[in-house]
Amino acid sequence: MADKLTFELVSPSALLASEEVEMVVVPGEDGDFGVLIGHSPILSNLRPGVVDLYNDGQISNSLFVDGGFAEVTDERCTLLATNAKHVSEISAEEVAGRLESAEAQIAEAEDNNKNLAERELSAAQAMKYAFETRSSA
Repeated sequence: MADKLTFELVSPSALLASEEVEMVVVPGEDGDFGVLIGHSPILSNLRPGVVDLYNDGQISNSLFVDGGFAEVTDERCTLLATNAKHVSEISAEEVAGRLESAEAQIAEAEDNNKNLAERELSAAQAMKYAFETRSSA
């Protein structure tokens, strides 16, 4: 398994995934980036989006993350996510409810809470995009 790296997805309450993969594509704050074995060490903020795990040259798993941090070493990619789930588990009802809730938060937010409400709306929109483009994959 020298050509695979260890991928781990950790939430505040649990280890959500741990597996050996050929490549991980991560939604970094400054854009998506791919991680292969031997990658240079980096730390990055995560933006809401899809993490794709590759094995045998194709996507073997897709996970939606709301945000968090990525730590990459030459042998490991660890994501510390605020919230995560398999893209296949996202439902149309969940997306609609989250968008509605986020839009209501924006409308009701005071100036000091506007940034938090805008981040939630961004996460809801990213979840909608993931659902529309990836849930059947």
